[in-house]
Amino acid sequence: MTTTETTSIDSGVLVSAATVEAPSSGWAVPVRGGIGTLPWGRLRRVTEYIQQNLDKALPLAELAALVSMSPFHFARLFKGSTGLPPHRFVIRQRIARARACLSTPDLSIVQISRSVGFRTPSHFTTVFRRVTGVTPRRYRAQHRDDRIRPIGG
Repeated sequence: MTTTETTSIDSGVLVSAATVEAPSSGWAVPVRGGIGTLPWGRLRRVTEYIQQNLDKALPLAELAALVSMSPFHFARLFKGSTGLPPHRFVIRQRIARARACLSTPDLSIVQISRSVGFRTPSHFTTVFRRVTGVTPRRYRAQHRDDRIRPIGG
């Protein structure tokens, strides 16, 4: 019996799973007792759906229904596939999109908070600071200073 660790990176999602070669069949099967992973197609379907709907509420039941699984089973396999629970993954994706929006002065912080799925600007600010270590306003100011500052000086 051999154990292998498979890892692949595609579309910014890290997928890893421990597998064991079954002695009789020769097929690689997930290790019993360990967390399994979502099949790649289902994982891609869910992550694309999340990206397309960051401005909306994304309840666990809705994400699980997308791939025809129970919420509990989906959450377990999703975490096994990405290393993050579904809710935390969604929050990180929202913050990543907010960072990109904050790099342009076109939208206000209130507009950005709504466009990435937060109901209130104060909740957005709290979560943004928890994830990045700075408030959205400070992040925007630092980013603006970086854009203005000449290269090499």
